[in-house]
Amino acid sequence: MTEALSKPSTGSFPTERSKECPFDPAVGYLEFREKEPIARVSCPAGIDAWLVTGYDDVRTVLNSPGLSSAVPVMGHANPQADFDTPINPGSIIQSDGEAHARLRRLLTAEFTVKRIQALRPYIQKLIDDHIDAMLASTEPVDLVRDFALPIPSLVICELLGVPYEQRDRFQQQSGILTSVDVDPDVAIQANAEIQGFVAQLVVDKMRNPTDDLISRLIARAQDSGQPLSVEELVVLGLSLLVAGHETTANMIALSTVALLRNPDQLDELRANPDLVPSAVEEMLRYLSVVQFGLFRAITEDIPLGDETLRAGEWLVASLASGNRDTSAFPNADQLDVHRKASTHLAFGYGAHQCLGQQLARVELQQVFSTLFTRIPTLRLDIPFEDLRFKDNTLVYGVRSLPVTW
Repeated sequence: MTEALSKPSTGSFPTERSKECPFDPAVGYLEFREKEPIARVSCPAGIDAWLVTGYDDVRTVLNSPGLSSAVPVMGHANPQADFDTPINPGSIIQSDGEAHARLRRLLTAEFTVKRIQALRPYIQKLIDDHIDAMLASTEPVDLVRDFALPIPSLVICELLGVPYEQRDRFQQQSGILTSVDVDPDVAIQANAEIQGFVAQLVVDKMRNPTDDLISRLIARAQDSGQPLSVEELVVLGLSLLVAGHETTANMIALSTVALLRNPDQLDELRANPDLVPSAVEEMLRYLSVVQFGLFRAITEDIPLGDETLRAGEWLVASLASGNRDTSAFPNADQLDVHRKASTHLAFGYGAHQCLGQQLARVELQQVFSTLFTRIPTLRLDIPFEDLRFKDNTLVYGVRSLPVTW
C-alpha cells in the first residue's frame, strides 16, 4: 500500500514511559490527547500515521468500515517491520470482511460465556496448585515464572490440546515474536520453529481428533462446507496459542505489582471480595497492556473531528490513551477498584474486539480472588525501582517479579 500525501507529522509516536510511574502510558499521549487528539506522527517503522488518542475517537475509528487490519501486527512500532510480506490465510487478527467473519464464526462457540464459566473449577485448581508449590518452596519466588506465566499457558494448552510439557518451547518463541527490537534473523527462526510445532499439532489432530478446540474447529469447518486448510489452521492455532497466554500472563504479574503499589486499593479488595470483578475491569483499563495501540490501514476516507483521514494512509488507535481519557473515566490516572470500568478499550472495539476476553476475565478474577487471600503478606523481594519492565514488547509487563511473604 502506498501512503497518500497528507499534512506533515507534528511529533513522534510516543514510546518512552515515565520512570516514576511505569503503569502510565508512554509520555506524550496526554499532550496529544489535550492539544491534538487526531495527530500526524512519525513512527519507529519509518512511516507517518494518524494517531488517535481520545476515548470516543478510538471507538469511532475502530468501528469504521474504512479501516483494514491486513497489515503487520503493530508494524508501526517495529523498525524491522516488513510491509511487503503477504498476510497468511487463517490470520484472524489480520483479516477483514467475510474472511474475518468466517473465522470468527467458527471460533465463537469456543468462547461463549457458558463454556468459559465451565472452566472456572479447572482454573481455580491450577491457581491453588501453583500457590501450594510457591508456599512449599524456599522463598523468594519469581511470580512471573512460577505463577503468572504457567497458569494461562496451562489453560490455553488444555483448550488447544497442546501437550503441556512442550510449553517452554512455545513460550520462548512467543517472547521473541512479540518483541519489537529483536534481530530479524532470530525472529524468522522463531517463527519457523513455532509454525512447525503448530503444524505438527494440527496434522496430529486431523488424523486423531480429540476433545479439544483444534479438533472441534476442524470438524466445525468441514460441517460448514468450507473446510480449513492446514495453512489456515496453523496460522489460526498460532494466533490463539500466542495471544492466549501472553496478554493474561502479563496482566497477572503487572496487576499484582499495581496492587502492591496501591495498598489502599489492595486493602479494599481484601475487605470486600465482591469487588474482584470490577477491580479486574479497572486493572485492564488502568494498565492497558497492549501498549502500542492497534495499527490499521485506511481504505476509505473517514471524517473524524476536524480532520479527514484519507484512504491510503496509516492509523494507530491508542487503547492506552483512550483508557486514560478523563472525559470517559474521571480521575483516569488513579487506580480505583470501585470504578465501573467495563466500557474500557483494553480488548479493542468493533469487529476485531478480542474473542477471548471472557477467558481472560475469568482467569484474572480467579487469580485475584485467591492470591492475596492465600498469601496475605505477599510483597516485593526487591526494591520497586529495580523491577525491569517490557518497554520493547507489544504486550507490556514486568520481566520477572521476585516476591516473598
